[in-house]
Amino acid sequence: MDNRRHRRTGTEPITAKSDLPLRRLLSLIFLPVFAAGTVLLAIWAANSTPGSSPGRAPLLTLAIVCGVLTVVAFLDLLIIRRRRREERAARR
Repeated sequence: MDNRRHRRTGTEPITAKSDLPLRRLLSLIFLPVFAAGTVLLAIWAANSTPGSSPGRAPLLTLAIVCGVLTVVAFLDLLIIRRRRREERAARR
């Protein structure tokens, strides 16, 4: 039985790995950026009047997009932490 997670489907190297330090850095940078964007856009949407431009709907849409990206960055940090822990345990 094959114990590998995913079967090779193309020409990728057998030892190919994700650049975890770079992913961690990008997630650490963009997590607070997207979180701040979520809060600021939500406040802006809440304070917008019916005739204001941009309207409330586009601001809420952007706030939701920023919120989703915040969650993605946070989950990526959790995945990276787990993989680094697994790599350390494999070296022992």
